[in-house]
Amino acid sequence: MNVLVVGGAGYIGSHCVRQLVAAGHRPVVLDNLVFGHRGAVAPSIPFHEGDLGDPAIVGPILVEEKIDLVMHFAAFAYVGESVTDPLKYYFNNVVETLRLLETMLSEGVTKFVFSSTCATFGVPAKMPITEDLPQLPINPYGQTKLDIENALKALAYAHGLSFAAFRYFNAAGAAEDGSIGEAHNPETHLIPLAIDAATGRRPALKVFGGDYPTPDGTCLRDYVHVDDLSRAHIAVFDRLDEPGTSLFYNLGTGTPTSVLEVIAAVEKVSGLKVPYTMTDRRAGDPPALYADSTKAKTELGWEVKYPSIEGITQTAWAWHKAHPEGF
Repeated sequence: MNVLVVGGAGYIGSHCVRQLVAAGHRPVVLDNLVFGHRGAVAPSIPFHEGDLGDPAIVGPILVEEKIDLVMHFAAFAYVGESVTDPLKYYFNNVVETLRLLETMLSEGVTKFVFSSTCATFGVPAKMPITEDLPQLPINPYGQTKLDIENALKALAYAHGLSFAAFRYFNAAGAAEDGSIGEAHNPETHLIPLAIDAATGRRPALKVFGGDYPTPDGTCLRDYVHVDDLSRAHIAVFDRLDEPGTSLFYNLGTGTPTSVLEVIAAVEKVSGLKVPYTMTDRRAGDPPALYADSTKAKTELGWEVKYPSIEGITQTAWAWHKAHPEGF
């Protein structure tokens, strides 16, 4: 299958490109390199630099590359920034995505795989989070993802678009061979921040809140390996043949891991001490967020290859140790 990977030079997108190749598909990458890295995409992969919402760029790619399906990983995803600069998030995550979908439909491409987020659930009423819980996002980032989920349902009904939306929990880790991994600027994810604190590339890690109603007082999150995420996206392809198909899946291991447990895992795999300071809670941080991924496992045959935080962290450490400056 010819697959256009929008945002394919970013963290999750670049790993999905590699998994597509491994599964026998032909990926084509579109990325504006605002956050992506050209070095994350192998020279053998067709690469187009441009914006997802530009029909003058997207239209010819869809036609000339004979695209069968589009995967979308090109959202802005900093929760705090979405609060202080919501227009930036609405224009990119909503307006540009709608333009992408409009171009797809105009060229007869009707299969779409969407990178969504557990942030659409806001602060859920119960754990673990199942797909049928109410979606009440508490920040513009989560709201923009929910807006597109709703638009996808409308397009499925009106135009026969077939789509799957995957609601991620905490993507983590790096490719098994250590050749690509996480390189954000600014970096906000816990594992790379802890690694950088351990290696002295950053000051002591800040732990936001040690008084939550959790076993060790720190927040619990569900860390899922980036390659496991990628494989789920590819496993859904066969379910998108029927026009108007609408699918939603949560993706996580289902195992909650605390901030202190992540720190301990980094210390174990690196052999280094992670300096950290305990500070006040961060506004909007729920005590616990973790997934029930039964639906993905049952319907897609999805299996988590990296169920433990230690295994995930080992791959991250291998990448950061070999590429301290990223790409």
